[in-house]
Amino acid sequence: MLFYEVKKIFSRVVNKVVLVLLAIVLLFASVMAIRENENYWVNETGESEYGIHAVRKLAKAQHEWAGTLTEQCIAEVIQENARIRNTPEAQSEDIQQQNIAYSWRQGIEGIRDVINSSFCAFQEYDYYKADTLTAADAADFYSNRTAHLEEWLSNEENTDRYSDAEKQFLLEQYQKMEIPLKYDFVRNWDSFFQWSVTIQMFLAMLLGFLVSGIFSGEAQTKADAVFYAAQYGRSKGVRAKVLAGFCIVTVLYWVVFLLYTLFVLGCTGFIGADCMIQIMHWKSFYNITIGQEYLLLAVGGYIGCLFLSALTMLVSAKTNSTVLAVLVPFVAIFIPNFIYNQSTSLLADKIVGLLPDQLLQLNSVLCRFSLYSIGGTVVGSISILFVLYTVLTLVLQPVLYTVFRKKEVR
Repeated sequence: MLFYEVKKIFSRVVNKVVLVLLAIVLLFASVMAIRENENYWVNETGESEYGIHAVRKLAKAQHEWAGTLTEQCIAEVIQENARIRNTPEAQSEDIQQQNIAYSWRQGIEGIRDVINSSFCAFQEYDYYKADTLTAADAADFYSNRTAHLEEWLSNEENTDRYSDAEKQFLLEQYQKMEIPLKYDFVRNWDSFFQWSVTIQMFLAMLLGFLVSGIFSGEAQTKADAVFYAAQYGRSKGVRAKVLAGFCIVTVLYWVVFLLYTLFVLGCTGFIGADCMIQIMHWKSFYNITIGQEYLLLAVGGYIGCLFLSALTMLVSAKTNSTVLAVLVPFVAIFIPNFIYNQSTSLLADKIVGLLPDQLLQLNSVLCRFSLYSIGGTVVGSISILFVLYTVLTLVLQPVLYTVFRKKEVR
């Protein structure tokens, strides 16, 4: 019966079109994630190079500086940056000569970016900040991070935004970060994470479209009377529909996400997975590695897609309307984003921070200070999101089964 339900879903022409759209989105996001690295390599003559080979040259140049970001390392990068900045090529007004000077700096560009983040104020970023530093400033590289957080939390605008317990939690999380940080080429991961949001949001919407007709289809084709009159219609038949939705979401999600991983990281490399995420997200209070962030995004996106698909199927079973069911993932994804961008209310931000769309954009959530107090304990929103929507997804399965099993034929 399960095979029949799955076959019935993909026998519809419109659902075959959805599969084609999934393939197009996968290809588009993969190409864009790879291309974001392609214009970041300048050769020794000052000419830009493009393509996968350019990405690999950049990775090789920055990998030569891989290691721990000790005070000595930071000082060396500051000195090397100053040396290059004072060369005739860098001082020249000729663009070609400036490009040659830039080509010498590409190996330290990743560390230079982290240095800029450390020495700029909490809500500021100045690309040229490293140019104003001396080797002696390297001693403040790590202490700046906590000092800038303390200064930001003491601002009047944050007095009501965060409680004393939440402020203490953030400071403790900052102090728990193990130093010195390990550094390696991570540009590949940065572009991968940015475009994974596109992949997961489209997956949620298109998977919702695929499962939206699993339950309402019987009523629309007037086959519900026959379905319920069958010996196992209200038992095995209903279970087969619920399981079909779960299997379709699971298989398609992981196939698409793993192919995206293979396409993007297969071209740009998997190095840097053991670096802490602060190499990319300097202000994040989550003390995890880039590899762990990848797992969070993969599993979080899966839970989000499962929940939205289950909710879509529930609306489909309850209303007998495929149109209403299809709207569920669209509303769940776009309305919260609109509210978040328009709202200035702390309560609204707290509510929006726990909606299911957050599971589809965990890369952004990791960079935000979304905090919640539960029984006197302060936690980040990611912990709540995973527990909340795992439980809700599991609860929706028997609810969905019961709703459709007891439905009356009209």
